Amino acid sequence: MDHSTGSRSSSGEPSPLVAVVRALTRPDLGPLVALLIVTAVFAIADQLWGRGFFATQYNLRLVLQTAAIVAVPALGMTVIIIAGGIDLSAGTATSLCAVVLAYGLEQRLGWPMAVGCTVLTGVLCGLLNGALIIATRIVPFVVTLGTMTMFVGFGSLLTKELSLTPRKETYPTWLHDLSFANLSDLGFLPVELIPLSPVVAGLAAIFMAVLLHSTVFGRWIFAVGSNERTARLAGIPVDWVKLVVYGLGGAYIALGSLYMFSKTKEASANSGIGLELQFIAAVVIGGGSLSGGRGSVIGTLAGATLAAVIESGCIQLGLGTPTQRIIIGVAIISAVALDKMRAEPPEWLSRILPRMSSE
Repeated sequence: MDHSTGSRSSSGEPSPLVAVVRALTRPDLGPLVALLIVTAVFAIADQLWGRGFFATQYNLRLVLQTAAIVAVPALGMTVIIIAGGIDLSAGTATSLCAVVLAYGLEQRLGWPMAVGCTVLTGVLCGLLNGALIIATRIVPFVVTLGTMTMFVGFGSLLTKELSLTPRKETYPTWLHDLSFANLSDLGFLPVELIPLSPVVAGLAAIFMAVLLHSTVFGRWIFAVGSNERTARLAGIPVDWVKLVVYGLGGAYIALGSLYMFSKTKEASANSGIGLELQFIAAVVIGGGSLSGGRGSVIGTLAGATLAAVIESGCIQLGLGTPTQRIIIGVAIISAVALDKMRAEPPEWLSRILPRMSSE
């Protein structure tokens, strides 16, 4: 007996509630809905049991700045995941790039040379991952697990297992402004609501969105992630696409390392351990599929912002880091479960929704 028809009306169209569920769990809409709901819940809870600080302009700026730090590298992770890959070395690659930046500034190479070497380091880390995956045909999970440890080793050699803290006069003003300035400080807007960091992240997001949705290469990325074998048969240079995708992801990681260094003003080889999980979480919460072929820029931005909202909300309510991690873990599982339910509604849901819609 086929129960799948129970979620459809007599005309063959999905019942109203089924249509609502599918709309709210769309990869491009679901993350935004979740962000709005969670923000509203924390705002109300803070008014009732907190200090009433969550819904202030100052806290909004902090949330946007925190989200930007995760969002930029997560955009690089997005394109990798869409192509059917994964990068567990993204966190330690971020710290390695920050170490290269700090080392260049400490050695007084000048910020253009230091930043150039930082970007080059990020791209090379990505290209190394891509080349190893292509050459060995080993799954990306295993390859990037190995390079994750390698990048910590490279960073430790450069820092001699210490933290690097360049003198203040060696790093440029714009690097400090990246994390702390508002557009009003630069003379663009008279209000202090909008910080510079999410604006730069937004520009990086626009570039990625144009690449994914307005270029032939972007269509190739989705094709490779959806079905690599079919993509090869269609004449798409799959190996070249993978290599470029990992290199591009590395460039975004390097940009993310600028954020990380500009906020802390120090760098160590171990500082990025665990960050890769935050990047992956932002993509998954944003509707990206770890099986490849699906993901979106707006979804990743929403996922990164949602994580920042949860962190801020927990702080305002006096909840510790363990609670934050539990909530984010629930968010990840919920995002994957809702996506699965959208694609293949379970039997129990197919039975309940038509009954509810007829009442």
